[in-house]
Amino acid sequence: MTAAQGIPVSRALLSVSDKTGLLDFARALHARGVALLSTGGTFKALTEAGIPATEVADFTGFPEMMDGRVKTLHPRIHGGILGRRDQDQAVMAAHGILPIDLVCVNLYPFAATIARPETSHAEAIEQIDIGGPAMVRSAAKNHAWVGIVTAPSQYAEVIAALDSGAFDLNFRATLAKAAFQHTAAYDATIANYLGQSAEAPAYPEQLFFHAERVEILRYGENPHQTAAFYRDLDAPAGTLGRATQLAGKALSFNNIADTDAALECVRQFAQPACVIVKHANPVRCGDCSNTCRGLRSRLRN
Repeated sequence: MTAAQGIPVSRALLSVSDKTGLLDFARALHARGVALLSTGGTFKALTEAGIPATEVADFTGFPEMMDGRVKTLHPRIHGGILGRRDQDQAVMAAHGILPIDLVCVNLYPFAATIARPETSHAEAIEQIDIGGPAMVRSAAKNHAWVGIVTAPSQYAEVIAALDSGAFDLNFRATLAKAAFQHTAAYDATIANYLGQSAEAPAYPEQLFFHAERVEILRYGENPHQTAAFYRDLDAPAGTLGRATQLAGKALSFNNIADTDAALECVRQFAQPACVIVKHANPVRCGDCSNTCRGLRSRLRN
């Protein structure tokens, strides 16, 4: 067997905060002969649903401690995830480390926690996941041999890949890329939160942005150029990043730039107002003649 081939999955570790679709995914793995390891609330959910699973504490022989802060940080977990199947077999056997072929982890809900106005700083700190990102990064690093699942939206395609034999290196590399994006966004949210604390300077030394692509635009600043529109996931309400296009053809770079300029200008008025922007410049009513004639007529009426 080589890393490029579809690998057999005999053991999976499931530890998720977002339990959407968890039971169906776990049942599908169990039905395919995959042994399940789990922790905390995930283990409880599996066992209550009658899905056989082994708790990580029993697997490692080391109990959870410090209110769950320490549970998966153990050589039998990370050795099983990081072990290279073509060169680490001897050391794994010597230390009783069994391979873990699939890791399904999503992280403590830090962003949702700090979004609640009543959340205290201490509560926010407790939602900084440590073991979760370590397992995600370990599995993503070793995607030559291990699959990493970080979102419920991936469950169906993972099961389909296992059934078709397509759980190969290319597929696992795609999962690894998504995993590193997941942990990067998570760390950025934490860094920005701590950078905005009372003890931090008014203007932090670094700011981190997590954006998702909304659409490929019709063209860039000029017709021969390409462009895409990305939305900052932390963008406040009332900004272009939170807007939804209701009608009209696909937008261009200049459409986006003009819309953003118009929105930011009109936000300066306390009373209802209209701002017209042409080629990134606010214009007086009359400057663009025919373009706005109909609008001027409606405004006068």
